[in-house]
This record gives sequence, C-alpha cells and structure tokens, in this order.
Amino acid sequence: MAALLRGGRFVFFAVQCRGRAAAHAHATQPSGGARMKTLRVVTYNIHKGVQGLGPLRRLEIHNLSHAMELMDADVLCLQEVRKLHQREARHFPHWPQAPQADYLAPSGYEAIYRTNAITRHGEHGNALLSKWPVVQHQHEDMSDHRLEQRGLLHVELDVAGQSLHVLVVHLGLIRAGRGRQLQQLTQFIQREIPPDAPLLVAGDFNDLPAWVARQLAPAGLKAPVTKPCVTFPSRLPLVQLDHVLARGLTPVSATAPRGMSWARMSDHLPLITEWQLAAETPAC
Repeated sequence: MAALLRGGRFVFFAVQCRGRAAAHAHATQPSGGARMKTLRVVTYNIHKGVQGLGPLRRLEIHNLSHAMELMDADVLCLQEVRKLHQREARHFPHWPQAPQADYLAPSGYEAIYRTNAITRHGEHGNALLSKWPVVQHQHEDMSDHRLEQRGLLHVELDVAGQSLHVLVVHLGLIRAGRGRQLQQLTQFIQREIPPDAPLLVAGDFNDLPAWVARQLAPAGLKAPVTKPCVTFPSRLPLVQLDHVLARGLTPVSATAPRGMSWARMSDHLPLITEWQLAAETPAC
C-alpha cells in the first residue's frame, strides 16, 4: 500500500471516494417520490498491469487492485486485461496466479472477461467487474483488420431488480476503422438491446469526445458532461480517449483523477462517472 499512496493526491482521492460512497448509499434509499439509484461507473485501460519498457518495466497490477477498491464503483469496465502471459509470469516473481480480471475484482464483485487478442505468449481483452448480479453476457469480434484484434463485451446486470445493459469496447488506432467499429456497435445495440432498456457504453475509444458523440447519437447515447475529462497520457493528460455514454440514465458527474500514483499505474487515467437510474415502478 505504501507505493500506492505515494504522494498526497492519491491519498486525497481515496478519502474523496469514501465520502462519495456514503452519499451514494444515501441516494439509493427509498424516498416518498420517485426513487433514483446513483451508480458509479468507471472505465479504465489498465495497460495489461505493466508499465515501462524493456528492463525498466514494472508490475503495477497490485497497485491497480488497491485502486479498484478505492474507487468503490458499481461497475468497472476494463480494457487491456491479461488472462495470461507466460513470459511476463516468468519475468515478474509476484505475477498473480489468477487471471487479472479475477485478481482485480474487489471482494463481492463478479468478474466477466472475454478475450480480444491472442498473442505468442498469452491473451488479453475486455473485462467487467460488477457489484450487481450478472444475468447474462456475450462477446462479439470487432476486429477491422488482422493487425488489431478488438472486441465488444456485453453484460446484462440486475440492479435491484432492474435490467441494466453494459457494453465494454476498445476501438482501433485508425479512425476509418473506428468508424466502422462504431457502425457495428450501433447495429449490435439495435439488434441485442431492448429500445427501452437502460444502457451504458464504456471503454477506450481512441478518439475525442465530439467525434464519439456524433457517431453514437443515432443510438440515443449521451456523455455525462460536455467538457472533456482528459485521460491520456496519464503523466501529462491532454486528450480524452476514454468515454462512458448512456441512454435511459441521468448524468450526474464525471472526473479523471490525477497525480503521480495514477500516472505510474497505466498510460491512461480512469474515467469515473456517476449516473442516476430511475427505479422501476412495481406493477399493480
């Protein structure tokens, strides 16, 4: 924990998260009017749990595990998650024996992982960690060409008796390819998600907020704030490549924490968003 708490910014954020968690618990209690559940949803590209290059690379997966707990999210949407990697496991004495999604899941969370890319030494993909029960999940290949293996993870959650659909994506490096991937995403939503069901789409889109918003507007998806929350690169964030968009939920807030500890853990910062989900009215 000492390495994780190096520097005042991370300590401050840990306290802030706990304070907001108390408000979050209060907001979900029954009231006299329409009930709203406030959900904290995070998207985070974890860079496979390793930072640095060559002999200077270091294992950050243990610090990332602490960060998952401190963010106290209802749903964590992760990209570049290792299922296994034989070479890294040999190089790092403290490489976790469990797949990274299972290792990172705080106590009481369900972990869903699906592979996007298979490499010489292992495989990696998207993952979703949830406080809420998982109803079902599926995966769809989104690879635009053979040099970049990409995928879409769809998870349906039971949030206090209400269905919530979450899509986790990691788009390609070429804009034309990303455009085709977002067309595929829109078609998937039309085909697989009921039009009246609350929906969250989160991930590393490798593009800027205005372009992403335009591409997904036909699907009824909106971002939580109009001002960008820069997430990349983590040491000197200049642009927002990571996004959470939704339909059927009311946006509350979005933030990307900064500081040296966050900069050390991945090349991206996490994007932490909050949304209100209206509780379903019981049938008479």
